[in-house]
Amino acid sequence: MIEKTIVSNLVSQWLDGKENYFLVDVNVSRDNRIVVEIDHPDGVWIDDCVELSKFIESSLDRDVEDYELEVGSAGIGQPFKVFQQYLNHVGQEVEVLPKEGSKIKGVLKSADEKCFVIGTKQKKSIEGKKRPVMVDVDMTFGYDEINYTKYIISLK
Repeated sequence: MIEKTIVSNLVSQWLDGKENYFLVDVNVSRDNRIVVEIDHPDGVWIDDCVELSKFIESSLDRDVEDYELEVGSAGIGQPFKVFQQYLNHVGQEVEVLPKEGSKIKGVLKSADEKCFVIGTKQKKSIEGKKRPVMVDVDMTFGYDEINYTKYIISLK
């Protein structure tokens, strides 16, 4: 079986000098199906996927060990896998599923290595008001407190 670390190192070599590109995931199955996901704040071009695929293939020998290789971008609407995806989506609408609670939608306001903040609108009872009013509420989550965060595609 081809080692994941070998493929990850090859991707890192290719990414060196490629401004703003980053590795999202490398997966190698038992039957040597290799899936590589990369991303960029402005999206990933097919030409870049082809170039990376050729780079990886030039370093692996099919005569020694056969494999299937798939190189692509991180899927839109898929849960974030790496911290850089949080940074790239600051200011955009996301959906968060906490480990305790239900889905929350809001704008990703900030992210650092320990946690991230989303701004939401919630109904709150205000003294002197007969009905609850919508107010802005910032919610902070540690990465270990959530099942997933994903970008919400808006067609507005």
